[in-house]
Amino acid sequence: MIKDCTGAILAGGENTRMPVLKSFIDVGGQKIIERNIKITRQLFKEVFIVTNQPEYYSYLGVTLLGDVYDTRGPMTGIFTALLNSSSNWLFVSACDMPFLNKELIAYMALKRDNVDIVAPVTNDKPEPLFAFYSRRLLGAMEEAVLAGRKSLRGFLANYRVKYITTREIETMDPGALSFVNLNEPADVDVFLKDRDRMDFKRKVERRGICSV
Repeated sequence: MIKDCTGAILAGGENTRMPVLKSFIDVGGQKIIERNIKITRQLFKEVFIVTNQPEYYSYLGVTLLGDVYDTRGPMTGIFTALLNSSSNWLFVSACDMPFLNKELIAYMALKRDNVDIVAPVTNDKPEPLFAFYSRRLLGAMEEAVLAGRKSLRGFLANYRVKYITTREIETMDPGALSFVNLNEPADVDVFLKDRDRMDFKRKVERRGICSV
């Protein structure tokens, strides 16, 4: 278990490009949300799902949180989880990332000293939806939410961040599969045809249909 940290899965996207909720896509015989809850529970004593559609997730037996402000965007979800957390830290992941890597998350947790955020970098950009956030950010994040500043990467730029390099990521998560997400039906089509994870990752990158 990672000490003094809560795990939160954000499941609040509008899902306009999918015929079903992204978190309920079947991956290897198990829904993404079920896979991610299992992994998150192995790492954190306290686990949340942040969603404005609790009726879909109640069967999972996890604390469900609705956004505290009627604003759109993942920053509101992160703020909501931080506000409700009993820990000084929060680990956040998105509901459409089917290959969360426990070893990488545990490694990132060790890098929390003297920083406000721990975030990996892929393709020269930070990954704010696979990151640790300090409770110290509550006030600043609330201010950003209420001001309509929705860019998480812009938010990161103003605080002390420990960036996890691509080289570090590759030692634990070859191919950086943790950052594969399913955004469009085309992503799912590729996955369903190629159950092998690495082959799926290569095809998605080659077609340029997945944000990683």
